[in-house]
Amino acid sequence: VQLQASGGGLVQAGGSLRLSCAASGRTFSSADMGWFRQAEGKEREFVTAISWSGAGTYYADSVQGRFTISRNTAKNTVYLQMNSLKPEDTAVYYCAAKPDGGAYNVAEWYNYWGQGTLVTVSS
Repeated sequence: VQLQASGGGLVQAGGSLRLSCAASGRTFSSADMGWFRQAEGKEREFVTAISWSGAGTYYADSVQGRFTISRNTAKNTVYLQMNSLKPEDTAVYYCAAKPDGGAYNVAEWYNYWGQGTLVTVSS
C-alpha cells in the first residue's frame, strides 16, 4: 500500500480543514487506517483511526467531538475532517495503514505510512 496525504495548510483558530489520504494497492479495503500527528519538538501521537470495514472509529481525547474520520473504499481514500481547530492542533499529519488486528492507537502496529501534510493553526 502506498499512501499520499494532502489537504494541509494554514487556517485560523476555529476554522476547518479536510485532509485526504489516497491509497494505492489492492489491500486498502482490508486495511485499518489511522491518522497520527507530530508537532515540532514532540513525539508522534495518535489522532484517530477507522477499521477496515468502516464500522469502528477511534479518537484521541484531544480531538473527540471536533475531528471525524471516514473512508471511501471505492475511491481508496480516507478523510480527516477537522473542525474547531486550535493552535495546539498544529503539526504534520500522517496517514497510516495496518492489517486488521492490533492496537489502533499504537504507531508500531502500522506498517505503511504516507509522507505527511502540514497543518498550521494560527491564533
